[in-house]
Amino acid sequence: MSSTTFRMAVVRTPEGPDSIEIVDVPLAEPGPGEVRVRVAAAPVNPVDLAVANGVFHAMGLINQPERTGLGWEFAGTVDATGAGVDLAVGARVAGLAGGFDRDFGTYAERLVLPAADLAVVPDELDLVPAATVPLNGLTAAWIVELLGDAPAGGAALLVTGAAGAVGANVAALAPERGWRVTGLARPGDEKFVRGLGADFVTRAEPGWDAVADAAALQEAGLALVRDGGTFVGVLPNAEPTAERGIAVHTVNTEADGARLADLLARAASGALPTRVHSVLPLDDAARAHRLMAAGGTRGRLVLAP
Repeated sequence: MSSTTFRMAVVRTPEGPDSIEIVDVPLAEPGPGEVRVRVAAAPVNPVDLAVANGVFHAMGLINQPERTGLGWEFAGTVDATGAGVDLAVGARVAGLAGGFDRDFGTYAERLVLPAADLAVVPDELDLVPAATVPLNGLTAAWIVELLGDAPAGGAALLVTGAAGAVGANVAALAPERGWRVTGLARPGDEKFVRGLGADFVTRAEPGWDAVADAAALQEAGLALVRDGGTFVGVLPNAEPTAERGIAVHTVNTEADGARLADLLARAASGALPTRVHSVLPLDDAARAHRLMAAGGTRGRLVLAP
């Protein structure tokens, strides 16, 4: 990186990992209320694979004529601030770059975002694990918000994909709202899921009071909910059709600095899981996408720009 440019991973024609390019982008100064961050860590998420594969372009959610940025979450240090910002240069922060339709992403050496969307990382938490909190932590927190308080006598919550990043966070957060959590995952994930304080199953029968569908089973997940229960899905714009009096919600995750600060504090105390599988350089973004697509990894793949 020169003093006037920085490197960022993008796709021009989204056709999977082979279409990911590392490009040089002019360095921008933060405007009022904004900060510029030197990115230390940017996790790879399933949504990033879908962006690079053109899924959201095909749905009409992305219309970027030149390039589409990759990456939703990050941690790093503030290296410049705009007017009216309380954060100091050098502050360790994490945050979310929300929305699909953008020509920049967090797979980058620099990032300019509203200061209100960021949260300070506690001293006890390293930047790499901190980077894994924003997207999946905020998604899980919003899922739990949509579930609401567990009804008296009907508090059995099934979390699909409970060993994944979103599901594990839901399993950790939902008991505070009165839910008795059971995690649905593969046999090898039993120790991890039970370590979250949840019960564990590898197959689920219908009849649950609520299902948090972190694995995006969609209709198959809805079928597990009892009549009049609650279903919360994770695919925006892909809500299963409600049936049998079931309340159907889908989560649409947005940046929320205040809520993220609480989640980072929980992660620092060990109350939220922050599993990291491996850290790769920015130039290995395509490789990281292939590794995630191949499946079988437990913990996050994180890019270090």
